[in-house]
Amino acid sequence: MGLPKLTIGKITLDVPIIQGGMGVGISWENLAGAVAKEGAMGVVSAVGTGYRFPELVKKDKFGRPIGPENTHSREALKRIIQKAKELSQGRGAIGVNVLCAITDYPRVVRDAAEAGADAIISGAGLPLKLPEYVKGFDIALIPIVSSARALKLICQTWEKRYQRLPDAVVLEGPLSGGHQGFHKEDCFKKEYQLESLLPEVLEEAKNWGDLKVIVAGGVWSYQDIKKYLELGASGVQIATRFICTYEYDAPQIYKEILLRLNPEDIILINSPVGYPLRVVKTPFVEKFLAGYRDFKGCVSNCLTPCKKGEKASQVGFCIAEKLSAAWMGNYEEGIFISGTNGHLLKKQGIISVKDLIAILTGQKKDPTLQ
Repeated sequence: MGLPKLTIGKITLDVPIIQGGMGVGISWENLAGAVAKEGAMGVVSAVGTGYRFPELVKKDKFGRPIGPENTHSREALKRIIQKAKELSQGRGAIGVNVLCAITDYPRVVRDAAEAGADAIISGAGLPLKLPEYVKGFDIALIPIVSSARALKLICQTWEKRYQRLPDAVVLEGPLSGGHQGFHKEDCFKKEYQLESLLPEVLEEAKNWGDLKVIVAGGVWSYQDIKKYLELGASGVQIATRFICTYEYDAPQIYKEILLRLNPEDIILINSPVGYPLRVVKTPFVEKFLAGYRDFKGCVSNCLTPCKKGEKASQVGFCIAEKLSAAWMGNYEEGIFISGTNGHLLKKQGIISVKDLIAILTGQKKDPTLQ
């Protein structure tokens, strides 16, 4: 029973688990703070923080923050990080997940560092300039990759330009919720699954010293964690299982949706971000698959690949608008996220973060495996 500690830079976690960053509004201060309090790393999503404290930002008639400075609000992110740290009671660590794809990426990374984040976790693109944006701050940097090739490029670039290396790396396979770092058809091929990718990433990591590899994407249970640690990983990142906890930041409807899922209800769709998006089949998604389009124009300019709404117009929806609708409890129009194993949550029900960590560390029986 029990799992080893995880050291990332100057951070030592009693539990080798990073809670995956989930936005918009799925992992903010309440979830991240509760996870850190149990000795793991709680992670705040930096996407769409203007929705968390709408009184701080300028909005349009639909309630959407105007421009990236309001969508990814500096003051809102600061409040979220500070509240998460208070809730953690000095235990674990608070990381911030910042997508490379967001508009104002350099500024948001800097905002997180200035607010006192312990780590920056960054994917949805290659964070080749990440060290540049945290100059002067003692903060752990953890890129997310989907291949050994991507890890090599990041390490080579960081070492040459900034004379530093990542403090750890997250290898994310194609079973996670949200955006995938693979082509849609590759998400189902054996050679792109986590077990197949891990050996070559571990081999590449050895070329850069004591670089810890954290695995993510479909990691579900204590047994999964033990398996990956035995294969050479130093820790895991888990997101979907934290959705059905009391401390989760989204409304009750989000939890209820996941508690009634069947495997076939979790699917991949196209996203304005340019990556496949794993979502729950809900009324909007059903209409979208049937050809319905719902794009009201771009006011947030929240994602660089979207090109100020050009991609959203082509695909048929604004991702920020649909994710924020889910966070606000709009079942009919929201997009709700789940990893591939989300259908198992019906066996778990809603529990506390404390109990979930106990399950994931082998201290309690796992109801989803019964």
